[in-house]
Amino acid sequence: MNATTTPMQEARDRMRPLRYVVRVPLLLWHLLVDLPITLLCLMPPVAALRLPSGERLDHRMIRWWQGGLMRVFGFKLKRVGEPRREATLFVANHCSWLDITLLHSQRAVCFVAKAEIAHWPVIGWLASRGGTIYHQRGSNDSLARVAQTMIDRLNAGLGVGVFPEGGTGEVDKVRTFHARIFQTCYDANVPAQPVALRYVRGEQAAKAVAFRAKEAFFPNFLRLLGEPATTAEVHFLDPVPLATEGGRKRMAEASRRAIILALGFEAPPPLRARNGDAADDLDPIAEADHAAEADVPV
Repeated sequence: MNATTTPMQEARDRMRPLRYVVRVPLLLWHLLVDLPITLLCLMPPVAALRLPSGERLDHRMIRWWQGGLMRVFGFKLKRVGEPRREATLFVANHCSWLDITLLHSQRAVCFVAKAEIAHWPVIGWLASRGGTIYHQRGSNDSLARVAQTMIDRLNAGLGVGVFPEGGTGEVDKVRTFHARIFQTCYDANVPAQPVALRYVRGEQAAKAVAFRAKEAFFPNFLRLLGEPATTAEVHFLDPVPLATEGGRKRMAEASRRAIILALGFEAPPPLRARNGDAADDLDPIAEADHAAEADVPV
């Protein structure tokens, strides 16, 4: 099997049942043993304790649990570069629900997510403790609150994570970055750090990680649990400073180009000072709303 596995090839994968035999018990252990330990460390006053490295205990435990979940699914984790410790807007490509788990395994970040997640058993509580910023789909008031909350978190010195594409796409392609989200950088006076999330088997893109057409979360979850071993790379790239020429469009275009270069799956677009590939009239959070209405996984 290779990175471009088809459904027919997958049906002939005789190792898949064996992977379930191995991974399902590991998943149950991670949920029934490791998760309660993590939740206890997220409770005050323990959560605010500082480790010798300076990292908060709750942030370290979130990274530990999320990294463990990736390994249960057969992923080998690899980090390239270092995440900024200061307040930063982390912008990444997006192809799977695993993207948040993968990035969280390396850096505790306040992600923007749909409000429904807050009501999910256990996971919702864990996401809330991790500082998730919830958006109510279809609400313009919610969009304004989310933007202000992002600014508040950045002003408090925290990291905020977003997917400027506005929804999930393919593993080996990066769609247009919507520039409006980069206005947060100007409002909070912080840089953006591009993060390339790269899934590979050998040197080929592991396309099976992405959602299939009309594939819902749970079928995707079960399918990925039986997939062959995959390397999940997190590339923390050079920060993109506030652009004095070209503004947020320039920042969006530079971030997208850096991620495409790091992924190495397609030719990077030329970097232009003005009128780049960034869509300045759209908002990635609103785009996710439209995708949900069209029954597209995000």
